[in-house]
Amino acid sequence: MIDQLANFQFLRPGWLLLLIPGVALWYLQQRKADALARWRRVIDPALLRHLTVGSEGRRLLTPENSLLVLWLFGILAAAGPTWQQLPSPFSQAARPAMLVVKVTPSMLTHDLAPTRLQRAQQKIADLLKLREGAPTGLVAYAGSAHLVLPPTPDTAVVSTMADALTPDLMPRDGDALADAVQLASKTLADGGQGGSIVVFADTAQSPGKVSGDSPITLFAMLPPQHASADSSLHAAASALNADLQLLTLDNTDIDDLAHTLATAGPPPPAPGVTPRWQEAGYWLTPVIALLALLSFRRGWVLA
Repeated sequence: MIDQLANFQFLRPGWLLLLIPGVALWYLQQRKADALARWRRVIDPALLRHLTVGSEGRRLLTPENSLLVLWLFGILAAAGPTWQQLPSPFSQAARPAMLVVKVTPSMLTHDLAPTRLQRAQQKIADLLKLREGAPTGLVAYAGSAHLVLPPTPDTAVVSTMADALTPDLMPRDGDALADAVQLASKTLADGGQGGSIVVFADTAQSPGKVSGDSPITLFAMLPPQHASADSSLHAAASALNADLQLLTLDNTDIDDLAHTLATAGPPPPAPGVTPRWQEAGYWLTPVIALLALLSFRRGWVLA
């Protein structure tokens, strides 16, 4: 609901200018119809109440008031109120994703055969097969973060570059998780197509506050029983507001991750296509129709 209110706007705000003459004409008519206006300037209001008949309890439901409300609702409907964006029929179906891989000596541990890093590379290859043609980028990090590839639909290139990652290629050892996620988020933001981030890591230091709106998944490259008990991974996932994905022996983890990447966030707009908004002015049509029906009552116009 808060997001909808934040997106509320008028598609044709220029129509709202017509509210001014409508209210002005109603005000002038009210002054003209007030038969006691001149007497109020010369007689005390407390005394005037006792000298007049029928001046108490002015009706709200009058032709003038009904016409004003009809005018207001009509202008609001014509202005095109909206708060919900429609997906473009020409938009890409595939959402971009950035894969962030930790490349440190700890990722060479053999508790995940053959090693944690190689298992991550296998999972990446399986994920890319399910995302064939979807824009996917790659970031490698250890003590520093480095953009390997921006999002590209060529999944074969991404898989080849991911398989080539080794700790020997990294300038220094460490855990620059925050820098890596920030770099991935910036890359997605520069692309202007939205997207998600997946971090493949065995351990993680608390990254602190990381700016960005991209959904994040932290894929734990540890045996599931160890990952469930690893407080550092849970703390990092909490700090990143990320989902923690545990490894499975089959492809259940990758199937779930592929579904998440395919559905997280709004679909990316096609280049050059203006976002479309669902017009909601038609919701005011029944109210306008009911008010218009009052004009058909016998003697209503002269009331």
